[in-house]
This record gives sequence, C-alpha cells and structure tokens, in this order.
Amino acid sequence: MTASLDLVDVDSLLTEEEVDVRATARRFADERLRPSLPEWFESASIPARELAKELGALGFLGMHLTGYGCAGLGPVAYGLACLEIEAADSGMRSLVSVQGSLAMYSIWKYGSEEQKNEWLPRMSAGEAIGCFGLTEPDFGSNPAGMRTNARRDGDDWVLNGSKMWITNGSVAEVAVVWARTDDGVRGFVVPTSTPGFSAPEITGKLSLRASVTSELVLDDVRLPASALLPEARGLSGPLGCLNEARFGIIFGAMGAARDCLETALAYAGERMVFDKPLAGYQLTQAKFADMAVELNKGILLAVHLGRLKEKGTLRPEQVSVGKLNNVREAIAIARECRTILAANGISGEYPIMRHANNLESVLTYEGTSEVHQLVIGQALTGQAAFR
Repeated sequence: MTASLDLVDVDSLLTEEEVDVRATARRFADERLRPSLPEWFESASIPARELAKELGALGFLGMHLTGYGCAGLGPVAYGLACLEIEAADSGMRSLVSVQGSLAMYSIWKYGSEEQKNEWLPRMSAGEAIGCFGLTEPDFGSNPAGMRTNARRDGDDWVLNGSKMWITNGSVAEVAVVWARTDDGVRGFVVPTSTPGFSAPEITGKLSLRASVTSELVLDDVRLPASALLPEARGLSGPLGCLNEARFGIIFGAMGAARDCLETALAYAGERMVFDKPLAGYQLTQAKFADMAVELNKGILLAVHLGRLKEKGTLRPEQVSVGKLNNVREAIAIARECRTILAANGISGEYPIMRHANNLESVLTYEGTSEVHQLVIGQALTGQAAFR
C-alpha cells in the first residue's frame, strides 16, 4: 500500500524478505502486466505460456513449497505476491495460485517421488503449466457428487467424465484430476497429451477475461498405475488443496480493492466538481474513510492468518473467515469506487469495472460465500447445515 493508505502501519508487521518479495511482485505487475491488461481483457486472451515462464523465473510459481526447484518462501510472502499480482488483475493471480496452490501443491503434498521429480521442477520454472480438475458441470459446491470415474483395467486406470470452469485447462501440460473409484475419491496426474483428454476453452465470459478457463473432457483416458496420487484418499485431498488456494485469495482480493481505491483517490484529487476537487467534499471523504478502514482490516486479517499458517495452526474455518470477509469487502470497495468515477468508472481506461467484474467470480470460486458461511456456522454451533 502507499503510505497514505497504510493507516495502521501494516508494514511494521512484515519481515525484510516479505517486503522485498512484495516489491518484486509489484514491479512485475506494473511493468509487465498493467500495460497489456486492458487489451487482454478486451480480447479475452493472454500469452499464458510466456507469462508462466516469466513468473517462474521470478520464483512465484509454487513459491511457498520446498524442494524440487521451489522457492520455499513463507505464507505471508506468498500472500503478498498474490496481493500485488491481483492488484493488476484477478485472472493473473488465478494463473499463479492454480499453478502453485492447486496443481503443484497436490503433487507436492500427495504425489510419489517420481511424480514430484517429473513435474515440480518444470512447473516451478513455468516450463509446464498445470490445472486442477475437481469442479463438474452439476457439482460445484458439492464435490462429493462427482460423476467422473476411474476404473481399473489390468494394471492401468481408465478415466471417464468431465470437469468445468478449470483455470489454465487449455494451456496445461498436466492436469490433476479427481475421480470416483471403488476405493473412494482419488487423484490422478494426467499429461494433457494423453489420448482421450481434451480441454475446450470456455468463451463468452464477462469476468476473468484475462485468464484461460476451460472444460476438461476425459473419454477413456488410459493411465498407468503410477499416475495415481498415492497419498490422497477421499475428499480430504482436494479439499486440502482448496484451502491452500483460498489462502492466496484472502490476500489477493485486497490487492484488487487497493487498486480500485488508489485509482479513485487519484481521480478525485484531479476531478473538479462545482469548482473544487471531488476529493474535497465531505461525502467523498466519508466514502474513502470507510473503504480505507475495511482495506486495512482485511490486510491485517490476511497477515494474521498468514502468521497462523507459518505456525501450522491455521484451521479451515479461519480460512473461510478470511475468504468470506475479504472478497465481500473487496467487491463493496470496487462498487463504491466506481460511483466516485461516475460514468468514467465503466470505461476500460480505468481498472475499476474490470476488478469489479473479476471479483464477482472470485466471490463464488474456491467456495461460494454461502459455503464459507456454513463452514463458519458449523464451527460456531457444532452443527453441519450443508444438507
């Protein structure tokens, strides 16, 4: 944050390494992403493989993982990188978090040494892009209902089914696919060149346009026994991966909110209304004050949860608190900032409406607000109310 936005001295809570990581991510966002984002959003296309290699060269892919070419940085450093990248665009942060916290994390956490050695060094360098196939067309919030199945055929596995709304799918070299087996839900490492695998891109999106989103189709995809993730059994495997990705969103959403607020502050300082700057009016300052308070609270919450994660004590309901609060407040800030820019707020010349559109997706992916409310509700009452 700029000094004027850091009302509670968040920087005093950060280590020198974390500040350096944040600065590197901010430079990348400013110099590489921001100049091209209006065009990428308008055309709904990005140079994903090129960007992956550049992000890999900076150490941002799987940066919170250890070994296998990964940077081994702490949770707060990873979160701050997500914040700065999402300050440019949520789709860019999605590329980073799906690669590192879903595809790479699932192999790192649940894979065999052979799988780790084959994929993680290439993925951390951005030479191979990964995707994560859990969500299905009819089963989003309820992954237990998945229809994608894997059956044994001799020593092989044969996968059939489909996945939906998969980030990076059409540009991925490897997909981590979750399927129902006779032994419950299991994960598989699927090279996307395998016969029977296809990933048609989803078009016509009004949100996350600077991001690759795809369907995954598995039609008698035959895999060797070594493709199975040996350490993941049941839904705890994919749900553990989702908690990793949600953690990055807690920080990332605050980046989008900050960018909206910085844009609105700069605009209001120059926009003359009734012969004085818009920023000089009480109602405008009240809006800015309320938004800055929520932004600072959200970043403080993110850093605190990061410190809990460092200690290994972060619980799933705490991740839900962070995701629910920070995305909800980020959308509110984006919408309020749009009102300050009035008609100019819907123009592609400014990033606010792009952030607002993106955050509508962030609100419902990696667990809808309603799902996170129920996770928190169960923690409070001891009663599961999902059904």
